[in-house]
Amino acid sequence: MKTTHVIRQLVAKALYIKKLTPDIENEINYELTRLGYISDADYEALELLMSEMDAGRVRLVPSP
Repeated sequence: MKTTHVIRQLVAKALYIKKLTPDIENEINYELTRLGYISDADYEALELLMSEMDAGRVRLVPSP
């Protein structure tokens, strides 16, 4: 994954499979911590993911 678009690619993956898995969530958190900031595009992607989860179209998969 290109480092400049990692968060958006992870969000796209979660939207595609309609699940936010612990691995995807951990990778998103890692990238946010590593970068130390969030770009407008990444913020919008995360906002879309949260709205899809709120609408029930993407489900949160619990850790095993």
